[in-house]
Amino acid sequence: MKAVILAAGEGNRLRPITSTRPKPLIPIAGKPLLEHTIIGLKEAGIEEILLIVGYKEDLIKDYFDNGIDKYNIKIEYLTQEEYLGTAHAAGYAKEFVGDEKFLLMYGDLLVDPNLFKEVLNKFEASKAEGLISLLEVNNPREFGIISLNPEGFVERITEKPPPELNRGNLANAGIYVFDSMIFKAIDKTKKSIRNEFEFTDSMKILIKQLNGKIVGYLIKDDFWSDIGLPWQLLEANNYLLDKLKGNILGNIEENVYISGDVFIGNGTQVRAGSYIQGPCYIGENNIIGPNAFIRPYTSIENDCHIGMCEVKNSLIFSNTFVPHFNYIGDSILCENIKLGAGTKISNLRFDNKTIKMKIKEKLVDSGRRKLGAIIGPNSQTGINASIMCGKKIGENSIIGANTLVNEDVPSNVLYYQDSNGNIKRVNNPF
Repeated sequence: MKAVILAAGEGNRLRPITSTRPKPLIPIAGKPLLEHTIIGLKEAGIEEILLIVGYKEDLIKDYFDNGIDKYNIKIEYLTQEEYLGTAHAAGYAKEFVGDEKFLLMYGDLLVDPNLFKEVLNKFEASKAEGLISLLEVNNPREFGIISLNPEGFVERITEKPPPELNRGNLANAGIYVFDSMIFKAIDKTKKSIRNEFEFTDSMKILIKQLNGKIVGYLIKDDFWSDIGLPWQLLEANNYLLDKLKGNILGNIEENVYISGDVFIGNGTQVRAGSYIQGPCYIGENNIIGPNAFIRPYTSIENDCHIGMCEVKNSLIFSNTFVPHFNYIGDSILCENIKLGAGTKISNLRFDNKTIKMKIKEKLVDSGRRKLGAIIGPNSQTGINASIMCGKKIGENSIIGANTLVNEDVPSNVLYYQDSNGNIKRVNNPF
């Protein structure tokens, strides 16, 4: 069977993480997000994949190539030239799919790989023209809600219904299986009031005009996450690290203590006095320590230096340096970051309330009691900088010595505190 993955979007809600890479290439537990999906699809029997790409597509193509050598699965690409909605994107797959059945999904999902086998088996048993995966949600008004008839087939699709409509609480989970009839429905789909071709409208046409059936599949116990907000990367990392099998491939000096499942890649040196608690992933060619304290649910990619400091429940991308007396908790540090000695990130409010983060100029409650900072690629801090919880620092920015960061810092600026305690922002001169 074939699969089609929609992976063209820019991932604006994840910026600055996606300022230099597309969302499918965000590394989690040693692999890009999309690679975890491709491996799961392969295990489910998928033999060919079409990636609908757009934003920074060359990076995706360079990494996955044709798929044969890395995964023994054939990967093809089509570029979505205009972003005109999910039905428009799915329509690109018509020639690739032909008359076959296929799995369709969004490229920003991370799910338990068993879910792919389950939806395929459900689809085959249903003898329907389509399948839609569903999740129970507590706030139906924020989702597209799917109502099923007593036989388990889709009866109605309602976008963000008010409570008085009583449309239930089953939300679209973004994994589908269809036969080729869906393309007839896409061809009949007209632009919505958002001026986009909506895939939910195509499904309505399939049911009402083409007399097709779409069976619902409720996801109950399998892990599912749509990686749309920064802290969801931390949750996905925790899920993957819980499945990690420890393996020590690097060089471990004397007087190093390692507990739990810890993976340490080739070329990594762990120096004396370091303490590493699993689950934890440490990639290749890193220097850890001396006297580093790496706590559970930390993922460190390649070519980093984590020195005499403490890191917990965080993602650290490649070529990042956290060398001297730093604290990093519940945070994401992108690639090519350099932290000055004594830089620390707060991850907890004094009042223990949940932490909010600004997403596209709107404060969004993370629901998390502990959440640190997001530091964008190619940024650096001076000595003794302090970053408050829930703050973001844009790419290519510099935080001055002894500066308190209590607001989001834009990209490409020098942000510092002058001798009078006033915050200054100037274009990055370096």
